[in-house]
Amino acid sequence: MATAIQPASEELFARLQRKPISDVKREGWRGVMNAVDATGKVLMTNHERPEAVILSLREYSLLTELAARVQRDDQSKLEQLTRAFDEELAVLKQPDAGDRLRQAFSLPLDLHGEVIAGQSF
Repeated sequence: MATAIQPASEELFARLQRKPISDVKREGWRGVMNAVDATGKVLMTNHERPEAVILSLREYSLLTELAARVQRDDQSKLEQLTRAFDEELAVLKQPDAGDRLRQAFSLPLDLHGEVIAGQSF
C-alpha cells in the first residue's frame, strides 16, 4: 500500500528521472538498470504515482555513509552535552553542597525592581 507523499518529498522526486513500472516488463530489468546506471537513481511510477526509488550501489553507499556520519556527529554532540551537564552538576556532589544550597536559599533576595532572567543577569 502506497503512503502519501509529503510536499518536501514531492520536490525531491521532481528532480529524479521517472520510469513507469511497466518498463520493467517492456525493457527488462537490464533496461531499467541502464537508466539507474546513467543517473544513479530512478523514480519508478505506477500510473504517474511514485512507487519506489531504485538506487545504484554507489548512491546507496553514499547515503548510508552520510547517515552514519550524521549519527556519529549526533552521538558526539550528545556526549559533549552530557559532559557539560555532568560538569555543571559536579558541584552538587561536593560534601558541603547541601549546606551551601541551604545558605543560599536562606539569604534574602533584593531584586531592586528588576527581573532576573537567564545567565546574563
